[in-house]
Amino acid sequence: MILDRLANARRYLSLHAGFAAALEFLGRPLDHLPSGRQPIDGERLFVVMNREQGRGRDGAKLESHRKYIDIQLTLSGAEEIGWKPTGDCGPPETPFSAEKDIAFYSDRPESWFAVPPGSFAVFFPHDAHAPLGGTGPLVKAVVKVAVDW
Repeated sequence: MILDRLANARRYLSLHAGFAAALEFLGRPLDHLPSGRQPIDGERLFVVMNREQGRGRDGAKLESHRKYIDIQLTLSGAEEIGWKPTGDCGPPETPFSAEKDIAFYSDRPESWFAVPPGSFAVFFPHDAHAPLGGTGPLVKAVVKVAVDW
């Protein structure tokens, strides 16, 4: 898991072959993009624009992915995200969905952190995360980077 300001994104380019394209995309103006999935580079790299209300810590659910790394950039609002190592989570609440690349857990995060506007968090498959833990309106871009680039 990584938490940093977008201004420092270049520090992480060497971690994965797809991070250069993902972080370059996140450096562009994004407010004009509609909600939902938008292509960047086929199935290797795409963005999901979220415009929704935060659920608060009690409403945020831990999730994990196997096929994609999440880079979550807060554009506006008060985002808080919970975290727990995926390996420390109990069995998923429902079977892992290969089609949607997601599993949800009934575990609670072991830590919470703020992701203010202009900041991003990176979650690898070993990072279970509970997004939308803040309250109020939230706009964020979630870039999905294929693990097998």
